[in-house]
Amino acid sequence: MSIWKKALATAAVATTLMAQSAAAQDVKIAIVVKALGIGFFEAAAKGAEEAAAELGDVEIIYTGPTDTTAEGQIEVINSLIAQGVNAIAVSANDKDALVPTLQKAMERGITVISWDSGVAPEGRMMHLNPSSNALIGNTIIKLAADNLPEGGDVAILSASATATNQNIWIEEAKKVLPNYPGINLVATVYGDDLADKSYREAQGLMATYPNLKAIIAPTTVGILAASQAVTDAGKIGEINVTGLGLPSEMAGAVASGATKSFAIWNPIDLGYAATMISYNLVKGNATAEPGAAIGMGRMGTATLDDANEAAMSDPFTYDASNIDAFKSIF
Repeated sequence: MSIWKKALATAAVATTLMAQSAAAQDVKIAIVVKALGIGFFEAAAKGAEEAAAELGDVEIIYTGPTDTTAEGQIEVINSLIAQGVNAIAVSANDKDALVPTLQKAMERGITVISWDSGVAPEGRMMHLNPSSNALIGNTIIKLAADNLPEGGDVAILSASATATNQNIWIEEAKKVLPNYPGINLVATVYGDDLADKSYREAQGLMATYPNLKAIIAPTTVGILAASQAVTDAGKIGEINVTGLGLPSEMAGAVASGATKSFAIWNPIDLGYAATMISYNLVKGNATAEPGAAIGMGRMGTATLDDANEAAMSDPFTYDASNIDAFKSIF
């Protein structure tokens, strides 16, 4: 029996036992984020609340640790299990460390999905990627290369070294480097999605690599911190900061020229979609299995692949031509 089948079978019996209760009262869906206080996840929470309002019988519990650690998320998840929530939708700080706790949740009839940053297959019923990993990896390199017609040294400022999504995107980015002649990846460093540490890591990159032309940060915290570091160093026009960011946070960097362009999917849509999927699984409107199409409300359907993963949508590029239209939204 494959890993995903084992995870599904583990949850199936207990989920059935909870179905009548879920039908009789509000469905409690916990949105567990990497850490509280991060704009991307706060926007996702707005999307979750939008879905809850649309559905009418959903209570959203938005929660997470105070820092980006697996230990903090495990503590939060144990509390949610004790509360008897109907579903846990988690963006994982560590794909493996959360598995035993999430298996315990599924054994107790709780629907478990991961979104944004995945959990290993045995620890969840399905995973919702915000986009295609390959497309994201290509996008973050292309964003740098488009502004370096003669090539140059680039570096990656990631979140934590164990962040599932960041690591996959970086590997995909490395695969497409041969498609961008002259783009030389010199280093990958980690800011742990902490503004001060990300700022210091960006400073370190500038000091260590005097010919650095771009910093690629596939994290909303990192790209903002790196933009500020480049600005403070007086290197606007010399070093371009790009990657994945929020329009509301990056508008100033685009206006100053520290960032020429960046990309992101809409986190509001992501929180909305994760909530809709969780609800449909709890209610038995869909089953998490390869080939299944699970409703995501206004976002359409999530079609699961052989690993029980689905992609929500393509990333979108923001620059000076369009950022004003989005900066007040998220």
